[in-house]
Amino acid sequence: MRSEIKEYQAVEEAAMKFVKSVAEGNSKYAKELFTDEAVLFGYLDGKLEHGSIEQFYHNVDTVSGGDHFKARADVLLVEESLAVVRVLEEGWGNRIDFTDVLLLLKMNGEWKCVAKAYNQNSNTIQKQ
Repeated sequence: MRSEIKEYQAVEEAAMKFVKSVAEGNSKYAKELFTDEAVLFGYLDGKLEHGSIEQFYHNVDTVSGGDHFKARADVLLVEESLAVVRVLEEGWGNRIDFTDVLLLLKMNGEWKCVAKAYNQNSNTIQKQ
């Protein structure tokens, strides 16, 4: 059964905690969104990042979004207790464009992110 529009809005509001953290370079808001057990998968400048969401927090806390950072969140799917959000990022750290996919579950009435996978746009990869 398709969820009501208000549920899509609740998912979008939750995902915007992710965007706010990235934009401000402060993991505080993302920590409200992600579960402690959340995982991260993706390649940053060609190097695989995987494991605990703590790596994401570290990245956010050490690099702010930057002066020209832009982002949007698209709620792709909401099915009762499951949601998928795509976040498009441009200019993170004044250099990198990402596409993030967030997997959320509704837990105790609140949308929480359990996994983040991402792609760094190939034209923004810095060779090491």
